[in-house]
Amino acid sequence: MAGGISVHAVDVASGRTGEGMRVDIHRIGRDGERELVADGVIGSDGALDHPITTGAGVEEGTYEVMFHIGDFFAASDRPPPPFLELVPFRFRVFDAALHYHLPIKFTPWGFSLYRGA
Repeated sequence: MAGGISVHAVDVASGRTGEGMRVDIHRIGRDGERELVADGVIGSDGALDHPITTGAGVEEGTYEVMFHIGDFFAASDRPPPPFLELVPFRFRVFDAALHYHLPIKFTPWGFSLYRGA
C-alpha cells in the first residue's frame, strides 16, 4: 500500500478487535494548532475505514492519533472500570509517498503503539 495513514486496534486482554473505538487523527501545525484530518470508529476487522488510509489529505508534517480507549471500555460490559481515557500517538510523516501503519495493542490497563509494516 503506498501513501496514507492506517490504524489497527486489538484488545489483547480479550483477544478481540477494538471494534467501535473512536479514533481521531489531527495534523499539528508549526504553531501547535490542531487540524482534524480524519475521524471514525474501528470496524469489525480492527481497522479504521477512512480515505486517509490511501493517502487522501496526507502531507509531510506532524500528526497525532487519539484513541478513545476509556469510552471503548466504558461502553462494554467488561469490568473493570476504565483506567485509560485518551491515548495519543504523535508522529512525523517525513515522506507522504510512504505508508504509515499504526497498530495499537491495548488492555484496560496499558497499551503498545508502534509503526508497523
